[in-house]
Amino acid sequence: MIRIANGQGFWGDWLEAPVRLVEQGPIDYLALDYLAEITMSIVQKQKQADANLGYARDFPPLIGRIARQLKDRGVKVVANAGGVNPVACAREVRRLAPHLKVAVVLGDDLYDRIPDLLERGHALANMETGEPLASIGDRITSANAYIGAFPLAEALATGADVVIAGRCTDTALTLGPMIHRYGWKPDDWNLLAAGTIAGHIIECGAQCTGGNCQVDWRSIPDMANIGYPIVEAEPDGTFVVTKHHGTGGRVHSDVVKEQLLYELGDPERYITPDCVADFTSIHLEDVDPDRVRVSRIRGGPRPPQLKISISYEWGFKAIGTLVYSWPEALEKARAADRIVRERLAGLGLEFAGIYTEYFGVNACHGPAAAAPPDPPEVQLRIGVRGASRKDVDRFTRELIPLVLNGPPTGTGFGDGRPPVREVIAYWPALLEREEVQTRVEVVE
Repeated sequence: MIRIANGQGFWGDWLEAPVRLVEQGPIDYLALDYLAEITMSIVQKQKQADANLGYARDFPPLIGRIARQLKDRGVKVVANAGGVNPVACAREVRRLAPHLKVAVVLGDDLYDRIPDLLERGHALANMETGEPLASIGDRITSANAYIGAFPLAEALATGADVVIAGRCTDTALTLGPMIHRYGWKPDDWNLLAAGTIAGHIIECGAQCTGGNCQVDWRSIPDMANIGYPIVEAEPDGTFVVTKHHGTGGRVHSDVVKEQLLYELGDPERYITPDCVADFTSIHLEDVDPDRVRVSRIRGGPRPPQLKISISYEWGFKAIGTLVYSWPEALEKARAADRIVRERLAGLGLEFAGIYTEYFGVNACHGPAAAAPPDPPEVQLRIGVRGASRKDVDRFTRELIPLVLNGPPTGTGFGDGRPPVREVIAYWPALLEREEVQTRVEVVE
């Protein structure tokens, strides 16, 4: 049995979680998941500005902080913190923890290869609209293939203490150590599906140990010290989801079920680069307090193509807020919205979208929840999106004047005009897996 913990559900998760996982009990592998689709465009722009950047900069200081414990306890780290520059990330880790062996997985970054792929007839059509990638011209900001777990297992086989990848799947961070330790083969579909589902359960960190939980959330104990998840994996693909003894939170089949539904499309066909997992085959059993056993998982052959995550520039946006107080708070906020829209139209400004929400009334559930008859305060939140930065900037100058020339009791404007931000859009595509060749390098 091996213990695989996940101490990072996203870039910005609790800084103490990985440290506590290493210090509070036995684990063999520490998975850290940093990347999301929008993150790739951010790190790509950082790399373009500075060739030494382009990765999750929180990661090297973390490894430096726990380097001695990792070595003393024999814990291996597997992370996708490399972004679009895993080598630079690895060098910084080596600088801060020179006694650790670091390996990187390369080959997922296709940004520089896009012109060649298009020239050779790969349309990289948008999976949702069918448009060819050529239609967005030179606005691409990043392009990465989702790679699977076998390259991570190959990196672990070098004896590395820390494995750093770019855009691997979230589930691969957990499946990779299982493949490495148990020698699972590329056609062991049921085993690969089990490891994939294990990774899916713990990929969001404490979301499967009671965090963000709808099931009797008031009774979740000691959330200030919530324990992050650990998978105790067996060679036959069965595993137990648990956490360190004495930590806060709760591991229960109801909580695990909530996480299983996270980002789930067809439950019979959860597609990854390594296999297709059947979530309808999962059997959950509460075997002890804070211990859920998962078994009977089935899987099928991997797809012939890999999913490509592409981001591109799509205009600009700005979002501003004002707060109106009782009485008639909602009526005042709605009047302010009408005034702004009328003034924008009078200026001849056109936007791809204008969207308004009323926090305290309908922002989270819309008409699904009954609005309070006379709320004590309402926050007006109005945003625009358009191709012209100049027009979006002009919108930002129309909200704050309402404090004096609009409905009464306007407040909450201390931050001034809202900033204009660039809009990065997402373009999902497919590419034959033979076009993506990964490799492993040990960074000395």
